[in-house]
Amino acid sequence: MLLNFLLWIIRLIMLVMLVVSILPLIPSGQWWVRLWDFPRLQLTGLLVVPVLMLGLHAWLKRPQKEHAAWMAVILAIAGWHLYHILPFTSFWPTEVPTAEVQSGEKQTHLSVLTANVTFKNDRFDEILAMVRREDPDLVLLIEVDHNLAEGLASLDDDYAYRVGEVRDEGLGIVLWSRIPLLEKEVKHLVSERRPSIFATLDVPEIGPVRFVGAHPVPPGLHERNASKGDTEERRDSRERDAELMLIARHVQEDPDNRWIVTGDFNDVGWSATTRLFADLSDLKDPRRGRRLLSTYHAEYPLWRYPIDHLFVSDGFHLVDLDRVEVLGSDHFGIFTTLAVDRKDQAKPEASAEEEEEAQEMVEEGAEDAAEHDLSASETGQGES
Repeated sequence: MLLNFLLWIIRLIMLVMLVVSILPLIPSGQWWVRLWDFPRLQLTGLLVVPVLMLGLHAWLKRPQKEHAAWMAVILAIAGWHLYHILPFTSFWPTEVPTAEVQSGEKQTHLSVLTANVTFKNDRFDEILAMVRREDPDLVLLIEVDHNLAEGLASLDDDYAYRVGEVRDEGLGIVLWSRIPLLEKEVKHLVSERRPSIFATLDVPEIGPVRFVGAHPVPPGLHERNASKGDTEERRDSRERDAELMLIARHVQEDPDNRWIVTGDFNDVGWSATTRLFADLSDLKDPRRGRRLLSTYHAEYPLWRYPIDHLFVSDGFHLVDLDRVEVLGSDHFGIFTTLAVDRKDQAKPEASAEEEEEAQEMVEEGAEDAAEHDLSASETGQGES
């Protein structure tokens, strides 16, 4: 009786593991589908439980064909998750080359700190100390509300250039730069509540570098819906996906310049959406071929995902990439040092199917924003 109960528990666990592993293959923006893109590493680790239970059952009742069948399913699920995870390890080729120091040759370096500081964070002095310790050329801080903007005001003394939008409820985003900005603009690509920063850096001895800082809406977020009487509901991934596709289009339209796109994407690096973004824009992820560098949740090491990103075009090589503790935040920051190298001027070459998929995402994102009375059509706004 107990052995039959144990076998049914194994069957139930494996059925659940199988379902949540293949759910992200469904072309749906529903949050409860898209969220299963995130915990692939954790799901792989949890497979130890049915393996042990299966081994115990086989030992007590002697191995049977069903044991072998379930073990094959376990190996298939593990292989499926590892297929997504392994590109973010040293077992995989790198996308962004490692910078090589040439004797007697001067290289231009560019350092970027990207950090979601969490809008309820009041540890202003610690954040300032972290920024000054890392001493980046560019500082992109996300979820900057009015209290944080006031508490971090002394950054204006360290950085001559600034662009962004300060907003409450975790919606603000601000870039500080030591490098002159030839152009600067805040765009609302999909939702009027979600600003993105577009700037052109005048890098000495190199020329213009296009920069984008973004923070799309996370799937599963509880958010008030004005069109439905301000009731809270969980958001799906359509706005997030649309925003990433629109950013990719901006890169597509200007392939001759170097690009840096960074921020809290609220999406993991191995998801279909982020990979489509990379394919459309031809931007590269410096973590691929190196390490996962998970950034959220900072307080729970066993439940952590790589959702803060930095992508670069060709014309950049990687000097250093590391995670930075941001006291008071539920995210780690990412500190990246890049060496500027020759650019090959190749244009992104996405397939017709990828272009069609991206267009569908943009249309669905616009529809989702309209449903929430938040529509924006790449509205340019000035600095705040």
